[in-house]
Amino acid sequence: PRLCQRPVSEGAPATQPRLKLEDIYIAVKTTGRFHRTRLATLLETWISRTKTHTFIFTDAEDEDLSSEGYNLVVTSCRSDHSQQALSCKMSAEYDGFMASNKRWFCHVDDDNYVNPEALLALLSTFSLEGDVYVGKPSLDKPISAHELLEGNATRKVQFWFATGGAGFCLNQRLAEKMSPWASGSHFERTSEKIRLPDDCTVGFIVEKRLGISMVHCPLFHSHLENLQLISQRSIPHQVTLSYGMLDDKMNSIKVKGSFSEEEDPSRFRTVHCLLYPLTSWCP
Repeated sequence: PRLCQRPVSEGAPATQPRLKLEDIYIAVKTTGRFHRTRLATLLETWISRTKTHTFIFTDAEDEDLSSEGYNLVVTSCRSDHSQQALSCKMSAEYDGFMASNKRWFCHVDDDNYVNPEALLALLSTFSLEGDVYVGKPSLDKPISAHELLEGNATRKVQFWFATGGAGFCLNQRLAEKMSPWASGSHFERTSEKIRLPDDCTVGFIVEKRLGISMVHCPLFHSHLENLQLISQRSIPHQVTLSYGMLDDKMNSIKVKGSFSEEEDPSRFRTVHCLLYPLTSWCP
């Protein structure tokens, strides 16, 4: 597979305009019942540094958040975790990005910590001329699906996809090429053809409809992997982190610092104080 390059401190080749954080459209997928819990942790930590270009896709109005100046996008999607509800939100994220005219689209979930500097460093390694779909697969081999064809026939397709729970990014050039299968109601229709969730659908469009290979990158992380394996000294280089239950145990980053595990079960506040020690609420 195509692998991401280690970001170098010198930044992008001088031939292309320097990428800025504002060039990245960050879409966060959440739901009403997590506004005061999962989402609140993100607002307090990394979103406080990326607020203007972070867009929160949810299914419930929230006067408090809107009045505090967050970009809240209330979709008319169902609030369950069904394939249809997920694809509906991803479709709204894609359309929101396409209307923004930004250079990169990045999708994350409400249990992800995004390190904006590491994200910028990674995306700066790619040439503007290429088509880039970068993230981390949750499986060690391509997924197999049965694509529905005309007249009830199906065909087996195999492709890689970046797991939505670790976050992934697409550049504008590739996103534009995806439009026939991803814009408006097309995304949900494409998703129904392979009967797989939103993140799989993105991989299907990129790899099977467009013939472009995903870039595999180990710097993205979901709660489906053992997060204890990430060393504290490598944290500043990771693009996304996560937390959640895995095999009935709390799976989170092992990090020594400001807050106990009781005070900070996600470890996101501790990570944030490690990266930004001057934050007002850091001890």
